[in-house]
Amino acid sequence: MTVASENLLVKFRSKDTPFGVTRGTVKALAQELDMNETQVIHMALSRFAADVLPSYAPDDGPLTARQVKALRQDADKHLPKGKTLSKEVLFA
Repeated sequence: MTVASENLLVKFRSKDTPFGVTRGTVKALAQELDMNETQVIHMALSRFAADVLPSYAPDDGPLTARQVKALRQDADKHLPKGKTLSKEVLFA
């Protein structure tokens, strides 16, 4: 039984495009940033993940009618009572 490798082979492009880069570009980045090529690739993937993946866990979906009713009842306890003194409209 073999253990899956944690390594990944990266095949570089023959020219730079929005979807890939050449080995020369990675080498230039590594030299400019004073790090090795593996660190450059990890940094690029980390930034891409931050842009693409959600930064929070998905919620449970829409509230049920029962939950909405409970929230409204609780809010009524905390909202001010009495006459409205002034009113502004944000969107006309």
